[in-house]
Amino acid sequence: MAKTLTKSELEHALFSAADSLRSKMDANEYKNYLLGIIFYKYLSDKLLYIAAESLDPNFIDDRDDLPLDKWQKMYTDNADDAELLSDLKATLMYLISPEHTFTYIFNEINGEARTKDGNLKTFQISDLADAFNDIESTSKDFDGLFKDVQLYSQKLGSNAQKQADTISEVIKSIGKINLIEQDDQNNKNDTLGDAYEYLIREFASESGKKAGEFYTPQKVSELLTKLTLVGKKYPEGMTVYDPAMGSGSLLLNFKKYIKDFADGDPNKVIYYGQEINISTFNLARMNMILHGVDSGNQHLRQGDTLDADWPPISQTMFDSVVMNPPYSLKWSANKGFLQDPRFSPYGVLAPKSKADYAFLLHGFYHLKNTGTMAIVLPHGVLFRGAAEGKIRKKLLENGSIDAVIGLPANLFYNTSIPTVILVLKKNKENRDVIFIDASKGFEKKKNQNELREEDIQKILDTYEKHEDVERYAHLAKYDEIEENDFNLNIPRYVDTFIPEPPVDLKKVASDLHDTNVEIEKNQKELVGMLKELTSDDSDVMDGLDAIIKELEAELHE
Repeated sequence: MAKTLTKSELEHALFSAADSLRSKMDANEYKNYLLGIIFYKYLSDKLLYIAAESLDPNFIDDRDDLPLDKWQKMYTDNADDAELLSDLKATLMYLISPEHTFTYIFNEINGEARTKDGNLKTFQISDLADAFNDIESTSKDFDGLFKDVQLYSQKLGSNAQKQADTISEVIKSIGKINLIEQDDQNNKNDTLGDAYEYLIREFASESGKKAGEFYTPQKVSELLTKLTLVGKKYPEGMTVYDPAMGSGSLLLNFKKYIKDFADGDPNKVIYYGQEINISTFNLARMNMILHGVDSGNQHLRQGDTLDADWPPISQTMFDSVVMNPPYSLKWSANKGFLQDPRFSPYGVLAPKSKADYAFLLHGFYHLKNTGTMAIVLPHGVLFRGAAEGKIRKKLLENGSIDAVIGLPANLFYNTSIPTVILVLKKNKENRDVIFIDASKGFEKKKNQNELREEDIQKILDTYEKHEDVERYAHLAKYDEIEENDFNLNIPRYVDTFIPEPPVDLKKVASDLHDTNVEIEKNQKELVGMLKELTSDDSDVMDGLDAIIKELEAELHE
């Protein structure tokens, strides 16, 4: 029986499964093993579930008593049924042979699996490698998905047996967890997807600076997503794009928020994302599947966003573009990019040492005329000169920058610097810019700061109203920005200084008088107590008399 867990219990159980790996490698590495094996179990269990449902006319979907061994036997007994296999492939887009399912390997590890001849089968690391190959080879959608689960790595053990022992511990730790019950069969919830997201977040916390390669803190992702949905309605769905998508968490927020914030259908969101790191790219693919995103709704690509434009402009423009790119990354800034339509309207390129504006212009190029873009960048983009100053001026002249939002410091795993969100649009009727200083609104956590829901809502309300808020926001006209030489440094527009209250000198004098009276009273009491002291030692008495005379002299001044 597979154990039924609450959401929090599921998250804890899955995260605890990493215990056997923590002593062998850092979190940035062992996340690949655990997330990959959990994903494999999900695919395997789902295949057995669909197979049993197809084979048994009296099938009862009783997930509280998940009979995986029963389903495994049914699937094994009908493994030669071509019609069954064809139906499974059409439904799932992948196949796993009976001897490569998670259940079979779990039984191998526990000494309960037998060959067709009835002999006990022991687990070898190659069994899991073959299982991964089964999945990857049946569809291009799964090609290379388990590439970063390095089963023969020396970090798992110095030889094949020790490697198998380590992987066995991971498999045993999640073997009886019910993932099918958490699956979103009807796209009504995302329990399993949210648990997977929880794991990614916990691994990011343990990974420290390396987390910046694959994860944007959830509250920042929520803010970026909602900023692009303010004032929008997408009842027929929408297209979203993240050119530096990491694990896909930022993109998946649209599935979560489109219904309540834009009157849209979560199942009609079309996702586009690009990621340069192959490990992170595969993680995003798994994340999408576990969140129930239909394969036809996801267009993910592994590649360098700046090096070659993608997707083709003729293919699509996006309702929302969101991005948290690597800050001040070096890039080629080859002169040939001056002919690239993403950058050519601005006449200059982002400097080689800082690709911040290159990422911004790439995303902005792919934005619909009716869309909204939100990007997180370091504060330097607001005031740095030279080429960046020219790009910034051109964007302001065109009315492209809609908002500048200063965030608190230490929100991210990979840097403690304060950052800024730029909101951009193409169809603005004016060139006003709303400046928001949200740097003081956060909750201090153990290792980093975190935006609270009230902080996010205050930013959203202020952005939507586009009105001045004392010591928090200012709506700057274009002329004011021009007078500031197109410098967007927030303190130039939002004065957060709180003056000290005026000093009441009469009260100070009164307090001083009261203090002097109290001191005189205490001195008199001290003199009285000293006069009551006696000693047979004449030197002591002479000292006391000297102290008494000094105090009495002060009282008579």
